[in-house]
Amino acid sequence: MRDIMYVYGGCMKKRLYRVEDGQMVCGVCGGIAEYFDIDPTLVRLFWIILLFCVGTGFIAYFVAALIIPYKSQI
Repeated sequence: MRDIMYVYGGCMKKRLYRVEDGQMVCGVCGGIAEYFDIDPTLVRLFWIILLFCVGTGFIAYFVAALIIPYKSQI
């Protein structure tokens, strides 16, 4: 968890990023799971529920993959 934090102005801040290791598609769910310190499977299930129930899961995932940088780019 400490590797996703950095010191800026004397306080610790968490950064949201996509993971490169252990990614299934674009690494968005893995990055979100590391940010909230939860299992990536739960985040993936949430995206699938959004996809099938609401229909916005694909659009939200695509936008997140475009906006959120990889960990190596931070």
